[in-house]
Amino acid sequence: MANRSYLYSADSMPTEDENPKAIRCISEHNWDVPLAHKLMAGYETTIVPSMIWSPRICIAADYAGGADLLRDLLRVVGHGLGGDAEFAECVAKTTSHLEKQRARYFLLETGEMVSLTNDDPVAGVQRLVSDDIPAAVAQAKAAIAGENDDWLASIRTDWQEHFASFYSDTLYFSFPG
Repeated sequence: MANRSYLYSADSMPTEDENPKAIRCISEHNWDVPLAHKLMAGYETTIVPSMIWSPRICIAADYAGGADLLRDLLRVVGHGLGGDAEFAECVAKTTSHLEKQRARYFLLETGEMVSLTNDDPVAGVQRLVSDDIPAAVAQAKAAIAGENDDWLASIRTDWQEHFASFYSDTLYFSFPG
């Protein structure tokens, strides 16, 4: 079994008592919290109760801001890939799925990933929110502004690792709707 990060969307945030009424599946990524997930969770980021696990380890964020940032970065990454058909297909699938699953919030579940270390999962999610996600957003914004060419070149080299997640209406953990 692979450990994954899971990304969902909903029009409300989970509470201690209940999950949002309609939870839409966005994507899952094996063995990592990829750059794309970090960027989509990069605006108005907060920690809320998990929809899957007991600890308070779900990351909620503004959908529109995160989706726009990812689309802008994909555009800039694509400019340096010389018409790579596989990348273009990845971008088309990603952007189409994001449009179809649009909601008010992204909900990022990283419990499986932060549990891989001996660290406390709550502390691991806090590090994502306070360090990793803001750093990724800052790098992406700088690259979009033309001020981060070395980072952008490294992203282009391994774009699959950062952007080629499994986008689907049904993920390993799906919710009745």
